[in-house]
Parts: sequence; C-alpha cells; structure tokens
Amino acid sequence: MIAETQPGKSRPRPVTLSPCHLVTLSLFLVAGCDLPGKPTEADRPVPADQVKKFDALYSARCSGCHGADGRFGPAPPLNDPIFLAIVPDDELLRVIYEGRAVTPGQRAPMPAFGLDRGVPLTDSQLKALDEPKEERHAVARQRGPLSDAQIRVLAAGIKKRWGRRASGSPPPYLSPTDGKGADAKEGARVFARACADCHGPQGEGASNGSPVPRGAINDPAFLALISDKALRRIIITGRPDLGMPAYDGTDGRSKNFQALSSAEIDHLVALLALWRRGQPVDKK
Repeated sequence: MIAETQPGKSRPRPVTLSPCHLVTLSLFLVAGCDLPGKPTEADRPVPADQVKKFDALYSARCSGCHGADGRFGPAPPLNDPIFLAIVPDDELLRVIYEGRAVTPGQRAPMPAFGLDRGVPLTDSQLKALDEPKEERHAVARQRGPLSDAQIRVLAAGIKKRWGRRASGSPPPYLSPTDGKGADAKEGARVFARACADCHGPQGEGASNGSPVPRGAINDPAFLALISDKALRRIIITGRPDLGMPAYDGTDGRSKNFQALSSAEIDHLVALLALWRRGQPVDKK
C-alpha cells in the first residue's frame, strides 16, 4: 500500500494497489529503471581514435585511392588474388604504417598512417583484434595518424575480405636478391618481349591505330611517384582494372608468351628506374 494525502487533511489515507499495478512496478524494479528510449552503453558513439572496425577505417582512409571494393580506384587494386597471395603480412603492415617511399626524402601519394610511438599493443587491443565486435556509430574521422591497433585491423581486414588462392606460382612480392645484379640492358630485352606491344618500344606509348598514344611508361615525372617495390608488384599482378595483364597473362602479348621470372622482373624494374632518372639504356 502507498499512503496518499488528501487536500485539507493532515493524516494520510492508505491506498491499495491492484495486482496489475504491483506487477508493473516490480518489472520496472527488476529492469533497473531502464526506461524505453534510454540510450544503452552500446549506443554510445565510439571515439574516432578507438574505432577498430574495418569498414569504417577502410572507407575513411583507403577507398578514395583503392576503390570502395578494393578496385577501380586510381591506385593499384587491393582486391587482387595475386597481390594478396604474395604480399607478406609484415610488408603489408609496413606499407600501411610508413606509406610508400620512392627516394630518401620523397614520398609517393600514399601517406604514412602510423603513429611514431613504437608502443606495443596492449592485451586488450590484441583481444579486440582477435574478437572483433560490431561498433555502432563507428566513424573514423580523426585526421591524425592511426593507432597500431587500427593499422592491424586494416591489414588483417584486407586479406580476410579479398584474399583468395592465386592460380599458378607467382614470383615473390619482394625480390630475393633485393634487385642486386639486375641489368637495365637485359630489362630492355624483357620489355620488348612483354611490354612493348602496349607501352611502345621505348616506353613512349603505342598508338595501336589511335591518334592518341596509350600506355606511356617512360615519363620520369610519372615514375617518380612509384617506388621500385611498387613497380615490381604491378609487373607481377598487372592492373586488371586497366587491362594490364599479370606476369603470366597473354592479353596483348604473343600466344606463346612465357611467364616472367623473378629475375626478369628485377631487370624490368632496373630499366624503369633508369627511365625515372631520365637516362637512356646503354646499348653497348
């Protein structure tokens, strides 16, 4: 019973609650007064620098260059089975963290996303990566660097989302010799066999009957934007979104074309590096 005071009277009069009222009151008490419409903990906005959801991070930091679905952007596609089959996990993390370096003091269009902290991940961060949870209102809007945990989410998400088994045995992503012993003159011979039909004998672009040459590749300004590692990757994977065949593709090549070896790719990179400096090939 609940006491109710009547107007003009000093003594309360007992009021009897019906069973229905008692049941309703008990439900509110059990629920902890969690009334309808009250925000829950899961509804709280996630601070930008704590977002660990792949879709939010990728959309904010990667899709503008690599495409919303990992392809059809100005940068090489990430949604590529050959690339994801050959790129080492540590290298993928490094590229996201450090960006794409071309020469000392110069960077390609891909920025570095990592914090220069050198702080290892905490146990809770590692657990969050192993057991990803849906984050409501997760929008990665921070303009500063990403945390180590966020970078690991991006790298793991790229491989999990788009990684597939690649056919054949593609050359390794990183040169086994680090490019040592590569010969630009040999690269010119490989270029004539594998690239000249589309890019022209000297990389100046092939007209293929069109008044506008296509596929020019010998422009130092263009090559200055691409590191040797990125050149090797593109030679291996091709640019399927732009019609460029992979290391073993025959589109635009002879039907008897033999897949490029790792050493031949090193020679091609040496040739392109020479063109980057604006130097001709010494044919002697």
